[in-house]
Amino acid sequence: LKLGNRMPRPKKPSSPKAPQVAIIGAGIAGIACARTLAQAGMHVTVFEKSRGCGGRMSTRRSPFGDFDHGAQYFTMRDPRFEAALATTAGTIKRWSANTVRVMDANGQVLATTGRPNDAHWVPVPGMNALVKAWATPLQDGSIPGCDVKLQTRVTQLEKVNGKWCLQVENGEQQQGFDHVVLAIPSAQAQTLLADSGLMPDWQSKIADVLVDPCWTLMLAYPQASQPGLSHLGPHWNVARSTHHRISWVARESSKPGRSAIERWTVQASPQWSQEHVDDAPDRVIAKLTKAFGEITGIRVTPSHAEVHRWLYAQTRRPLGQPFLHDATQQVSVCGDWCLGNRVENGFISGLELALAIAEA
Repeated sequence: LKLGNRMPRPKKPSSPKAPQVAIIGAGIAGIACARTLAQAGMHVTVFEKSRGCGGRMSTRRSPFGDFDHGAQYFTMRDPRFEAALATTAGTIKRWSANTVRVMDANGQVLATTGRPNDAHWVPVPGMNALVKAWATPLQDGSIPGCDVKLQTRVTQLEKVNGKWCLQVENGEQQQGFDHVVLAIPSAQAQTLLADSGLMPDWQSKIADVLVDPCWTLMLAYPQASQPGLSHLGPHWNVARSTHHRISWVARESSKPGRSAIERWTVQASPQWSQEHVDDAPDRVIAKLTKAFGEITGIRVTPSHAEVHRWLYAQTRRPLGQPFLHDATQQVSVCGDWCLGNRVENGFISGLELALAIAEA
């Protein structure tokens, strides 16, 4: 990420003597941090508990096509983010979501917001494509890739002979790191620090962060692809809703680079998600599908319906600074929740932390 005078010039691939950095979390904050540090000549290893990179920039596969069941799109307000995206030509497309509507609890259109002030952008073919691309080295060798270890949950951190040792859930240990970065949700970062007996002052700061959960419903209607029927329900593709259960509805097939099969992603409101955070998935599917029908008028039984629960989805009260960094202990924390809840917040948090580490 060749971003301004503060960024060191790209170096040759890291040598065995290069600083060893462990980053926990392969969302956009973790990968942005990792990629920048790798470009600065450090050896970076990313540990991710899930099966793939992306965090909430995730894509769920189904027999009827993919769903962006986490972050729906992103905006570009910071020139550094725009510059970084320029390195992924062809991966990013503009989503002309200019039919956004505001709904009331009875499914009535209160206002048409028209084209949003900020352009909406999506990676192709799914939201996780951007982070996956950034975790891969450029073909010209100017930016090295990241060593990503998937399905590897880190449970504890400790210093052994001046180096960081990571305890992994399966009992293994990953050793020899000069610096460790926690690029995970605030509650998980607080827990890991507490379980490791580290940074009690940080734990207190992170405890003040508030992040709401979100239930996401994914529906597919392949019958809408029958001859003479272009789609079901409304002629709009996106709605920000004031329905007591639902805050966002989007037709996935309206996004560039997606399959044409009619698919909808439905995100519950923060309040409803919190009230029903421990509900069984079948119950959530039934309630959200009913609410979806009230908003869209689509009451046809879907061929595919599933839900995903995000325990940490939308930051309500951020940390208020881009990262936490202790140069003496050589431990840091970053994430979108440090600044807000937008994809760009995660990128800026990871980037600025990497610059601070590189300068040190």
